[in-house]
Amino acid sequence: MRSYSFFTIMLLCLVILLVDTLAFYWLQSITQFISSTFLQNVIFVVFWTFTIGLVASIILLKSRLDTMHPYRKQLLVTSLYGITVASFIPKLIFVIVISILYFTNYVIYEEESLIVIPMIGLFSGFLPFFVILYSVFRSLYRFKVHRIKINFEEMPANFVGLRIVHISDLHLGSFKSRHHILDRAVKIINHLEPDFIFFTGDLVNNHAWEMKGWQTVLKKMNAKMGKYAVLGNHDYGDYSEWKNANAKLSNFESIKYFYKKIDFKLLLNEAVIIEKEGQKLAIVGVENWGNPPFKQYGDLQKALMNVAEIPFKILLSHDPSHWNEEVTEKTNIAITLSGHTHGMQAGINIKSKNWSPIQYKYKQWVGLYKHFNQYLYVNRGLGWMGFPGRLGMRPEITLIELRH
Repeated sequence: MRSYSFFTIMLLCLVILLVDTLAFYWLQSITQFISSTFLQNVIFVVFWTFTIGLVASIILLKSRLDTMHPYRKQLLVTSLYGITVASFIPKLIFVIVISILYFTNYVIYEEESLIVIPMIGLFSGFLPFFVILYSVFRSLYRFKVHRIKINFEEMPANFVGLRIVHISDLHLGSFKSRHHILDRAVKIINHLEPDFIFFTGDLVNNHAWEMKGWQTVLKKMNAKMGKYAVLGNHDYGDYSEWKNANAKLSNFESIKYFYKKIDFKLLLNEAVIIEKEGQKLAIVGVENWGNPPFKQYGDLQKALMNVAEIPFKILLSHDPSHWNEEVTEKTNIAITLSGHTHGMQAGINIKSKNWSPIQYKYKQWVGLYKHFNQYLYVNRGLGWMGFPGRLGMRPEITLIELRH
């Protein structure tokens, strides 16, 4: 869990107060049409009680974070994050829209604008509010299966039609022990009857205790030929403060051992060779490798050392940045599977057109990419981190079929 300075938190609170002050100013232009003074006062009291309560909660939480149990800390931070976003974004849009309408010549001289403009402004605020509520309470756990078919000329004939389920970014701590939610995802996965299940990292947010009780659920995933996984940046405990190096190491070892409990083979800069009727393919897995500030634990050359002669290779690498930096044109890896970006948990998907603010940070951020005869698929993730919602980026289960 990323830690922000007290100065950053105070700056955030000042921005919230500024936006809410402007929102309140324009709110008065709407409440003037309410004949009851009592009702007007009730609206004003509720408005400022919420604002002051939110700001006070943010400051209080920051001042007590260091003394809280990690579970309670995570619960409170994510809850407050969701409330803040659901409050701040609609008010900001409301302020921007109504300010533009008032300070341009658009119907400014029309008498009806005294009613039309406030109503448009109010609608512009309520619409994103309800959209955010939908992303939190509805789409966050509406698992979607994305079906991808890829043709490879060099695909070993005995493996043609191979069915791969690709999942990523579980972030188990965010589910708060609600096992029944992921149990639905597991049933969907098993119904797809995969040959392989590949998990591309971020099992937890930070801590091994997040895995408690999940063994029974995750062990139910079935694959005919095997289940393989790699680590993500959140699995190393780098975003938490530890009493000492041994405590961090113990946490890390527990996370790695958990994969044995759920019958997944964790690939730590290594590869396995799968043989079928005399033909072979290699499954290669590297530890997390990302551009700074993300650390580079991955060692692709080490992972490829024993499979150089295998013509068809599948790479599991958590961060899609790795594909451009070390895979394309530098190896003969056919397809790389990644996660990490979550599609920022917010974006637009219209048929084959995808957009999200995360694309300005990651060149490859969601879906299928091709460079000559090499492919990359970036999964949107099953879990969530930070904002407890998904808007236009439903949690993903990917079914990839490999063909000639």
